[in-house]
Amino acid sequence: MASRCLMERCRELLPDKVGHLIFWPLAIIGVALDLWTKHIVFAHIRLPDSVDVIPGFLALAPALNDGAAFGIAAGQVPLLVGIATLALLVILGVFFFGSGNQRLVQAALGLFAAGVCGNLWDRLFNAGQVRDFIDVVYWPGRHWHTFNLADALLCVAVGLLALATVFTGWSDRTRAQTQKSER
Repeated sequence: MASRCLMERCRELLPDKVGHLIFWPLAIIGVALDLWTKHIVFAHIRLPDSVDVIPGFLALAPALNDGAAFGIAAGQVPLLVGIATLALLVILGVFFFGSGNQRLVQAALGLFAAGVCGNLWDRLFNAGQVRDFIDVVYWPGRHWHTFNLADALLCVAVGLLALATVFTGWSDRTRAQTQKSER
């Protein structure tokens, strides 16, 4: 009886086949697209040139970033590699042992893994620098910090995780209330 309960509890905590079919393709395709887009842009546009995609709003402008978001910890390659490696281990740990069958969380974790791996790859194999190239003008004459597809995947992952938290919080309360009323 106890071993059966333990097995049922493990099935609830571990991702099922659908979870793996969500996480792994998002992670692998996300990394591949990130590295491919970086390669294409940096192969065809030389620093400091840029190419307007939507004039006055969006351009492809290659830039190298030796820091994290917004240039934080610039030049601290070992620190940034360590943080990215730890983040990837946490993402995998949460996926394998904490996401259960929460599809939105699994999608967010796949996108997180893709974003972290894409930028980690750059940092490891590009002299500690991440290749950024997306330049957005958010106000005339004001540019957002240049970013790449990996950064965009990380932002989408944060949004999905926020949504999952809202919906999971509601479903957990509902489940707890149902369990109380059954007793």
